[in-house]
Amino acid sequence: MKLWLALGCALALALETGASAQDAAPAADAELREGPVLIARVAGTINPASADFLENAIRQAELEEASLLLIELDTPGGILTVTQGIVQAMLDADVPIAVYVAPRGAWAASAGTFITMAAHVAAMAPGTSIGAAHPVNPFAGNERAPAESQEEGAPPPPADIDLEKAENFTASFIQSIAQERGRNVEWAIKAVRESVAVSAEEAVELRVVDIVARNRAELLAAIDGRTVDLDSGPVKLTLKNAEQRELSMGMLARFLHTIWNPTIALMLLSAGGILLWIEFSTPGASVPGILGVACLLVAVVSLQVLPFSWLGLTLFIGGLALIAAELFVTTHGLLFAAGVLCMLLGGSMIFERPDVSDLDVPFWSVVVPIVGSFATFGALTAWAVGRVLRSPSKLGEGELLGMRGVASTALAPSGTVALRGELWSADADAEIAKGEAVEVIAIDGMRLQVRRAPRRGANP
Repeated sequence: MKLWLALGCALALALETGASAQDAAPAADAELREGPVLIARVAGTINPASADFLENAIRQAELEEASLLLIELDTPGGILTVTQGIVQAMLDADVPIAVYVAPRGAWAASAGTFITMAAHVAAMAPGTSIGAAHPVNPFAGNERAPAESQEEGAPPPPADIDLEKAENFTASFIQSIAQERGRNVEWAIKAVRESVAVSAEEAVELRVVDIVARNRAELLAAIDGRTVDLDSGPVKLTLKNAEQRELSMGMLARFLHTIWNPTIALMLLSAGGILLWIEFSTPGASVPGILGVACLLVAVVSLQVLPFSWLGLTLFIGGLALIAAELFVTTHGLLFAAGVLCMLLGGSMIFERPDVSDLDVPFWSVVVPIVGSFATFGALTAWAVGRVLRSPSKLGEGELLGMRGVASTALAPSGTVALRGELWSADADAEIAKGEAVEVIAIDGMRLQVRRAPRRGANP
């Protein structure tokens, strides 16, 4: 009996040892890469330029068999369809990818949440945040009314179909990413449906990211030796002595990355309107007109990529036109006020498209200052034009009355006077010697009525 018991224990031990060895085999067989660590820095919105940069960085890291592609990220969000392409490239990549939300104060909001969670290693610097990935609604608040706030028996509020479709899609999208990378699925869905956001420390506790690191060196040291799973098999990160090389965007890509920003596009539209207004107000100036057309052309290039609302754009441009019309139509400020209101409303909704994008332009920090600047300029222009219109005419006879000249011949009582570089026929009320100063008191056709000019400061 004891013999059979001993044999059973030995067999169980052998099976356990074999299973442990089998489980440890992948780690032991993990590929060791000794290539460089490539670093790609993305700051600003996620747009086609930044997407092209990151996808090229992934391809380059694969060609060089890099030990790691490190993406340092600081973004308020971006175009959802573009984000899909980046995430797809990251999930299919045959190179270890780490996303590091840095520096302190940076955020991985909206589209940045998807990119961070799609990395093999997700890290954040202290003082950073992640989340708030809910698609925006251009016509209403994005928060759903709580069920308890509805009266019993009352019909449910009307559904925003576009917003609901966008929310369902993005929730499913981020759920699949979290499941693929073994991250917190429940929190990921809340980031979309409830716009939750957390700090770096909370993100680690919730298994949203893997590590908090104060700087790049600390991050690389912390993940050195970690094993990540690629489609081609497990890879062990060997980063201790790896060469670090930063990748950079080309000049054209940097320019496009700058203008493919909703805030910049709105500023270009406003600047173009102001400069063209100046050109039309002062014909022949040329420079304001050329710069205005250039600003509008760059804005059009930006709008070719950024998903925008035609309603918002129409309201914004209509507001510009109404403010300009106040100079030519007397409405006692009604057109001006309507123009300001249209610009505020249009500017707040121009880039809010829940079906394709999570872009947004901050209302108080961007839209209000832009509209306020344009309105101030328009008000000053209207005030200056009104002041000119209210002032007495200085043209024709009105310009000559009271003007001083010199008698070029003796006036006895008729002769000629030199006035404004011209010789005029003149009649005087008394004899005036040649060379004496005269003053115009009336005009009769092409003849002037003059008198001896009083001394400066003397009563006429």
